Amino acid sequence: MITTVTLNAAIDKTYYVDHFATGTMTRVPKMHAFPGGKGINVARVAHLLGEPSLATGFVAGSNGQFIEKELAKQGIGHDFVSIEGESRICLNIIDRSTGASTEVLEQGPCAASGDLEAMAAKVGELAARSRIVSFSGSLLQGVPSDFYARLIDTAKAAGAKVFLDTSGDALLEGIQALPYFIKPNEDEVAKIIGRKLEKESDLYESILDLIRGGIACVAVSLGEKGSIAGFEGQLYRIRAPRIEAVNTVGCGDSFVAGMAVGMSRGQSLEECLRLATASGTANALMEEAGNVRPADVERLLSEVIIERV
Repeated sequence: MITTVTLNAAIDKTYYVDHFATGTMTRVPKMHAFPGGKGINVARVAHLLGEPSLATGFVAGSNGQFIEKELAKQGIGHDFVSIEGESRICLNIIDRSTGASTEVLEQGPCAASGDLEAMAAKVGELAARSRIVSFSGSLLQGVPSDFYARLIDTAKAAGAKVFLDTSGDALLEGIQALPYFIKPNEDEVAKIIGRKLEKESDLYESILDLIRGGIACVAVSLGEKGSIAGFEGQLYRIRAPRIEAVNTVGCGDSFVAGMAVGMSRGQSLEECLRLATASGTANALMEEAGNVRPADVERLLSEVIIERV
């Protein structure tokens, strides 16, 4: 089973408008609302790819009830920790005249110390019956920056392989616990390493440094250009298929889901990277974030180009 942890779960709302401008009234002819947050997106895509998955994290209030109810409708297992307050709403406004996307993200509720203890216990319980535990997204208010590191230690002690996809101090602290897989972007790699990346070869060496430091697999996103990954001292350049993107929000989460599914199935690293890239690309063909059509993923697999560096 793949367990995903979303500490700051959300309702993702997407507004499709004919023209978006600030300082004016805008009518919304089309809207989608569904459970969101990076880890929930990972769980959804893993489920769509046919792999058993379960979503956990914090939920709060009526928005939290909506998240749980909608996940149940989608057939996605969930076991959240409920806290006081109201889960956040993340709004994505898509201007259909230009294709531009504008995101407005609420902060979310605040976790108390007792909530953190409940979450640590939940992760330990679920990790004991999971092959992979994937931690994704931002920290909730009231959660210390080293909390991911604590949860990673807990999940590893229970025997699970750990993924981490976050940013800022949560990433810097989290990698100290040596997760199995991380997916930073170039700016985040520079912050981790503590030096500016002047050229692509600097990125190569930085990835190898992270692997030598104890993180087994590192994949660095390059956006529509694909990614560069490292595993067991070998570097890979992955080129994504060319498509006409509909919505790129959630592509990174879908990439993580593909990696988790591939590793859960015992596939080779190149097969995992191929599935991850096809999944991330397939997400861009959908209006909803963290959603793929399995037929698209299957079709795109053969279009992914992987070269050893």
